[in-house]
Formats: sequence, structure tokens, C-alpha cells
Amino acid sequence: MNLVNKDTLQEFRIICADLPAPPLFWKDDKGYRHGYESDLGRLLANTLGLPFSFAYHNWADFYPALQADQGEVILCGQGISEYRKTLADFTEPYAIFDEAVMVLRGSTVRSPADLAGKRVGAIANSLNMALAETFADCICVPFGGDSDDVLGDMVQALRDGTIDAFVDDDVALVPLAKEADLAIAFSVPTQNKWGIAVKKGNGQLLAQVNEALAAVKTNGQLEQIWRKWMPSLAYPFGDN
Repeated sequence: MNLVNKDTLQEFRIICADLPAPPLFWKDDKGYRHGYESDLGRLLANTLGLPFSFAYHNWADFYPALQADQGEVILCGQGISEYRKTLADFTEPYAIFDEAVMVLRGSTVRSPADLAGKRVGAIANSLNMALAETFADCICVPFGGDSDDVLGDMVQALRDGTIDAFVDDDVALVPLAKEADLAIAFSVPTQNKWGIAVKKGNGQLLAQVNEALAAVKTNGQLEQIWRKWMPSLAYPFGDN
């Protein structure tokens, strides 16, 4: 199934972060990239009839890289927010997740009210930060994403006591909660939609990626990789 004109597009380059964030993406010791988003990128490239590659950038550099044509799309944990829609156009969702708050094990935080006066981290300008800003009287601490591992930075800040909690999507925090010193304090059923970002004005590519995404939803391939990597989370596109 070839959905693109190869005279105008030769490769499907996926802008993403080179850091471990299972079950979404991570590399093994041979450098092969595993996970739900990694497999989705391969599926879409195959459906489009194009070779693909990963174009690694720090989180804060995703949209400048897209604007500079250093990749065709961003496929890396991008909740579709009003702010991000000013930076790029987005496909239909390929994932829907709730959000959660991570603390050190033994913390007394059990609800948003318990975060009053506490320092709560989240990635700047993210849906996670938007949620943190709804917690009354907490002190929001933005993480810029300009390092090699922004999730690791938040975990380390929590362990160092620089912050008291941080917000991320539940899919990223469930694996971390298996560590001896970390725990999920509570979850919030926000049902955030994640999409693939395409450079503004490139309506043709947006339509092509949407068509490829619809195809892998319809033929069951998206559900297959969801259940492979995230069997504990309900597949959100059951009616497709």
C-alpha cells in the first residue's frame, strides 16, 4: 500500500527522543529501538511505502527540528494541546492516556489537595503541566526538555528532594512505579489524546499520515502493537 508520491517524499523521518521511556520507546544493547511508538513508526512507514529513520533530538528541540525539515513528523509522546497546535498540525489520535502523579514511596500525598504548598514538576507547556496548574496552591516546577532525558531529570529531582512530585501520563509512570523508591500517588482520568505532529501548511502529508493511521486502526495492526506493549491498558479505539 503506497500512499505517497515518492518523487516528492523519499523517506519517513520520525523526530523523537533518544532516551528510555518503556513501553513507548527504548533501545536494547544492540541499538534496536523497541516499544509502542517505535513499532507504530515502522507500521506507518511501511503503509506509506517509504523507508524510515529515527531523527533524535532533545525534547525542547522537536518543533524547531520539524520547522527546519529535519524530519517529516514528530512521533514522541505529544499530547494534543492548544499550545502545541500553534506549533504544528496534528493527526487523529494514535493513543489516549490518563495522567498520574509520581512521588517517593512512603509519601502521604493521595489527592490533589495533598499537593498544596508542594513543588510539582512537569514538562513545560505540556498537558501534564496544564494539569499540575489545576492543583490548588501547589508550586509548579517546569522542566524544559533541553536535556538528553527529561523524564530522568524529573525522577532525579524527586529523589534529590528538589521537587515533591511530578506529573506525567500514566503509561510512562506505571513502569517507574516498579522501582523500590517510587510510587504513583493518584491518577486523574484526563483521557489525553496523543497525535503525530506535521509541519504547519503541509496538508498533503497530514492527510497521507492520517490515511495510513486509519488503515492500521482498521486492519487491527494498531491494536496488535498496543496489546503487545501495553496489555494492562484498555485499547481506546475499539469502535474503529
